[in-house]
Amino acid sequence: MTEILPVAGLDLQHGKTIPKRQVVAWAFWDWGGASFNAVITTFVFTVYLTSSYFVSPAIVAAADRESDPAGSAHRALDAAIAVLSSGLGYGLGVAGILVAILAPVLGQRTDGTGRRKLWLAVNTGVVVLTMALMFFVEGQPRFFLLGVALVSIGTVFFEIATVNYNALLIQVSTPKTVGKVSGLGWGAGYLGGIFLLLFVLLGLVGLTADNDGFLGVTHGDGLNIRIIALVCAAWMLLFSLPVLFAVPELPEDTQRKRVGFFQSYLVLGRDVGALWKTSRNTVLFLISSAIFRDGLVGVFTFGGILAKGTFGFTTSQVIIFAIAANVVAGVSTFISGAFDDKFGAKPVIIFSLTGLVIAGTGIFFAHDLGQGAFWIGGLILSLFVGPAQSASRTFLARITPAGHEGEVFGLYATTGRAVSFLAPMLFAIFVSIAGAQYWGIIGIVLVLLIGLVLLIPVKARNTVS
Repeated sequence: MTEILPVAGLDLQHGKTIPKRQVVAWAFWDWGGASFNAVITTFVFTVYLTSSYFVSPAIVAAADRESDPAGSAHRALDAAIAVLSSGLGYGLGVAGILVAILAPVLGQRTDGTGRRKLWLAVNTGVVVLTMALMFFVEGQPRFFLLGVALVSIGTVFFEIATVNYNALLIQVSTPKTVGKVSGLGWGAGYLGGIFLLLFVLLGLVGLTADNDGFLGVTHGDGLNIRIIALVCAAWMLLFSLPVLFAVPELPEDTQRKRVGFFQSYLVLGRDVGALWKTSRNTVLFLISSAIFRDGLVGVFTFGGILAKGTFGFTTSQVIIFAIAANVVAGVSTFISGAFDDKFGAKPVIIFSLTGLVIAGTGIFFAHDLGQGAFWIGGLILSLFVGPAQSASRTFLARITPAGHEGEVFGLYATTGRAVSFLAPMLFAIFVSIAGAQYWGIIGIVLVLLIGLVLLIPVKARNTVS
């Protein structure tokens, strides 16, 4: 028996013409968000946090004196870096738990209030502030916990801001354009990352170890990386403004009953129960996407860390790889939007996840084949990450009941973050048990594989039998 489903918010956009300036302004938030996604949590700041800057100077000095790369001093340094990597993983795992608790209720509370953009501005502002405070994370072991705390706090508020931002997708697209618009946003994020990473590489990191970049900032105590955090804060602040001015706020729904914060959890439980009865397929998709999206996040979160710690990339080489990876991801995501609108989101997601599992497994087995192996495998991974992320967002946009965008995308964030400890924790556990960083790849691949398997029975059309 097929249930009568609630009208999806996107259905109400049939026949509408969305001004291009609104679409572009919306996509600029993704462009600005690249400062946190690409630079802070993926290719620069987290790589900095898991570098020898934060290892005991005695261990580093002993490794520098030892000529044998397989000697005991080098093994001690590798073990210390593994501890930093697992510490960061645990911190991000805690951040994920907080997002899981807060995101659906905070998203729900913005629905119908006429304040969705206000909360997007507030949450974005906190992310900007945490990035600015990263300037004070000096390259010394005693500052490691501060760095992990700031990255974790920034992650919490970035995820909540993304709930508000994703809910606006339905306002700037129609059923015929949602794939292209979502792809434009994701693609803009990747391309924004390219521009920012190029500036970071040429201006503050330098192409070689003995080059400080054209701005001439010293690398001592990680000063150049700390300045990069300030640049990221300014970048996100600047490019978050267009959506706040160009996209109109929905009027307040005066019929919606207001409740207190803790009572919101009761309302949420009731709404989830109703969603299970009327749109069970939506709930099944939320569960499957929660797992594979955590794996997608893990690919980029730990990609730079693995490049440096396992494959011997320098900081400059990590950033060069990041630029290439963002080019590949951005182009593939732009293209995938057209396939999404023509064939649907599910085929795009399944194809992408299959490619990710194969490429990730290949990188694990090629861990001792040098940097070339990571370049090939890493770029293949980049080819599939963006399309999977974008198609996942459009799948949900097509089935979200009208007036519940914030709540459903909050559930989207929560179901993702309810298991968001999986990739970081499995990465950390495999590294801890095996004592080598590259074993963390297995943890990420397992998360992607489980998500893929659970997605297969989910129906592409929002019906239940």
